[in-house]
Amino acid sequence: MMDENKVTTENSVAIYNATNDIFLGLLKEIRELSKKKPDAIMSAGKVSIINRVLEDLKSVLDKEPEGKFLDVLDDENLPQTSDAVLIMCQYETALISFKSKYYQRYKTGPYDFKQAWVTPEFLAEYQEF
Repeated sequence: MMDENKVTTENSVAIYNATNDIFLGLLKEIRELSKKKPDAIMSAGKVSIINRVLEDLKSVLDKEPEGKFLDVLDDENLPQTSDAVLIMCQYETALISFKSKYYQRYKTGPYDFKQAWVTPEFLAEYQEF
């Protein structure tokens, strides 16, 4: 059932939806690179691309308890691929937690359920039923 105390913003949902798939694609690629050459130093271009996504996600996840553990990749002292995987896995875990917290099931009938992002706007509509 829905916990009306766990509410996020439409903006946070929009950022999550816009970046989650891109992030997961990048993570998959960096994991593959790390399997081949875990000690390889990443290029500045790769770090820049990844950081653009991480910075958007960090703006959403900073408000969460996991946010204090999230860092972007160091673009001055370029990381190894294995280090990038470690940092990105922390984001992956935080994203899973974010979705499980705010994307909740709610009842639409005696035996019917749906899922939705719980935002103030959603709660206003939901309480009309």
